[in-house]
Amino acid sequence: NPKIAEVRRLLEASSTPGQPAWHMIGHVQSRKAASVIEGNYVMVHSVDRVKLARRLSRLALQAGRVQDVLLEVNVSGEPTKYGFKPEDLVPAVEEIASLSGIRVRGLMTMAPIVEDTEQARPVFVALRELRDVMVLRFPELDWSHLSMGMTDDFEVAVEEGATIVRIGRAIFGARREG
Repeated sequence: NPKIAEVRRLLEASSTPGQPAWHMIGHVQSRKAASVIEGNYVMVHSVDRVKLARRLSRLALQAGRVQDVLLEVNVSGEPTKYGFKPEDLVPAVEEIASLSGIRVRGLMTMAPIVEDTEQARPVFVALRELRDVMVLRFPELDWSHLSMGMTDDFEVAVEEGATIVRIGRAIFGARREG
């Protein structure tokens, strides 16, 4: 598959041999926040509530560091997805911006799984537009990353401004059950 070959080439060109940079992508329960900080992830993609941001900040400070995070936004409004509602993001960021143990680096979203990848485009556009609003409202924060797009729709996500895509299945294959 030429797509997978290109992804592997990019990964090899961008990584330092022997120095993987791990990102925490999945949902984080507040009671599991300590294991995230202990895991030394370079970035947590899934800060989806202020309570979690507060906890990660406190734990990172105790560990003597600052944790880079992305704020997860449920742009699609799907009830099965985590994340801030777009309309709740500004008040959340007002509080999160004051936390000294975490550093906001951008936004993350999960698009719905769709047959035609073009159906995911409005979700990616909405996150980019929301990021643009955050840049104007909170210029002191770093909004350089948009984590959006997975193996099936990453090309559309990149076209809409993704700086980070989650393409594990393209690299490692489908998950095995059991």
